[in-house]
Amino acid sequence: MSNKPAAPTRRDRRRCAALLFSTGLWPAWPALAALAASRSAGAAAPIAPATPAPAPADAAGAVPEGGRWVHALAAFGEPRYPPGFTHFEYVRPDAPKGGVLRLRNPDRRSSFDKFNPFTVRGNAPAGVSLFMFEGLCTASDDEPQTMYGLLAEAFLVAPDRSSVTFRLHPRARFANGDPVTAEDVRFSFERLTSKQASPALVQTYAPAGPVTVLDERTVRFGIKDRSMDTVFLVGGLPVFSRKWGLGTDGKMKPLDQVVTEYPITTGPYTIAAVDMGRRIEFRRNPDYWAKDHPARRGWFNFDRVVYRMYKDAAVAFEAFKTGEYDLYKEYSSRAWVRQHQGPKWEDGRIVKKSFETATGQGLQSHQFNTRRELLRDRRVREAIALAYDFERINRFGLLKRAYSVFNNSEFAAEGLPSPGELALLEPYRRELPAEVFGPAFRPPSTAGGAPDLRRNLLKARALLEDAGWKLAADGRLRNAQGRALELEYLNPGDSGGRIADWQKNCDKLGITLRERNVDFALYRNRLENYDFDVITIVEGKFTLPNAAGYITSYGSQAADEKGNGNFRGIKSAAIDHILAVMAKVQTLAELRDCCRAMDRIVMWNHWQVPDVYVAAERASYWNRFGIPAKPPLYFSIDTAGENSAWPIMCWWIPDSERR
Repeated sequence: MSNKPAAPTRRDRRRCAALLFSTGLWPAWPALAALAASRSAGAAAPIAPATPAPAPADAAGAVPEGGRWVHALAAFGEPRYPPGFTHFEYVRPDAPKGGVLRLRNPDRRSSFDKFNPFTVRGNAPAGVSLFMFEGLCTASDDEPQTMYGLLAEAFLVAPDRSSVTFRLHPRARFANGDPVTAEDVRFSFERLTSKQASPALVQTYAPAGPVTVLDERTVRFGIKDRSMDTVFLVGGLPVFSRKWGLGTDGKMKPLDQVVTEYPITTGPYTIAAVDMGRRIEFRRNPDYWAKDHPARRGWFNFDRVVYRMYKDAAVAFEAFKTGEYDLYKEYSSRAWVRQHQGPKWEDGRIVKKSFETATGQGLQSHQFNTRRELLRDRRVREAIALAYDFERINRFGLLKRAYSVFNNSEFAAEGLPSPGELALLEPYRRELPAEVFGPAFRPPSTAGGAPDLRRNLLKARALLEDAGWKLAADGRLRNAQGRALELEYLNPGDSGGRIADWQKNCDKLGITLRERNVDFALYRNRLENYDFDVITIVEGKFTLPNAAGYITSYGSQAADEKGNGNFRGIKSAAIDHILAVMAKVQTLAELRDCCRAMDRIVMWNHWQVPDVYVAAERASYWNRFGIPAKPPLYFSIDTAGENSAWPIMCWWIPDSERR
């Protein structure tokens, strides 16, 4: 079983909206802006090390009193890098520039038909978000939930967290040479919260605003819920030019009508060539102003980045072996063991490496759509989960069984609920399963082979009988109305057979579980309209859990809004309350209690069948790269979710002849 996301993951603003996770928009904003101002001087002067900026004189009295201007902010504790730092430790600051990086589509978007990643219809190529857009701040990849000023040279959080004010860097420029202004920031926010934007974006940014322009370079965001999560959310706001979307008549198009216009952004790359749906080439902006910025020194070292789209995974891997592109991230343990080998690996032309990370692993699971009548009963869901044989899937021993919303972290529930957890859970005891108040959830095991599987299936049968499902003469389970228990597993692509063992075990119980393979466009449409029974979803990775990111997946309001990430249709007053508390926590212990309490509710309700997780990034790559001596703690290979795509953003080509 692959642990590849069944939908492009979400996860591309800072651990918040499902949409931004999927597009890679936060916090790994690729870069800053083109330095048009330097052109008149002939060459760009180095950017000064990051230091807190003074309060803007022309906005005196407009910013909250008592706060202080800072270069960086950590959710808990102090930032790792002090004012005046010169570069992050996981880059080579003097890495040579040049060469071409060749990539394939990093997720299941096998084509693209637009360049606007903020609307529902159509697909934008992943590289647009990775290499063109950036935020006011950027994350550090070697510390949890910490952001450093990027487009903003400094920022100030009000002592009561009622607002956050950003002072833009005076040299920040869009690729067309225009300076980045506070009006551009306000414009970007208003566009991303308009009716034409993805509902996931609109809901995610709901706790932020209004936006007030204090002067040309100073902008203030209101924080309605006064939470640190929303402060980080605003820090990751993608900023684009007010000229992006202007029609030939000079009027601004609605956001959902901005489709094939190249984004006017501040990132280090621009679009150089496009074969729509098949190939896109990005070219590094030679005037990129942030090349010497402390948060960007040593980044974005390739002159060109070229993506080629492949519809078939097998074809894509063969293309990698012939050298059509440079790097292949592997999701399948079976393929990792059996396919990543051969003469080119043996003689060193291709390198196979598993990069260990400290990243918390979101829940990969087969999610039930509880809007469907057949899946509303918790006993039915648990019975279907008991038919899932993880040990059979993990025959190569490279995977770990998912057991929590917060795998591989201290935020996963352990043992009995703590006093802090009970304080959150007790008011909702009547609506919660009794198991929530007992030991933490652990998935049923089949480590003992056939006897364990038989025991699980017998328990499943008892649960189904208790729920009113009886075995009919045709061998199918039927309820009192004679309806058969038939479900459809929806899978993007044409790689059938992913759930064959699960299907066989369900069949033993009298349950029909059909697999339907569809192309990604149809798959995405059906997900956005919640038109499915069972799907596989990988929730975003994290360094620190962020309440805003879970609202779109677990909040009751999201269950009724099409286009959001609450695919399971979860409506729980207890979870809504916990998320509200989580957004306002002051200490790490409080955050841990919130996460563990929520974890118990999610897992014991059996809204999903937990699948697998891997606390490592596995990839093969052609041996032509220079690699920094120290890797970051948190990163991915070729998609930016919780943190950056370190190899494609921070590696380089040392040999000029190979460039």
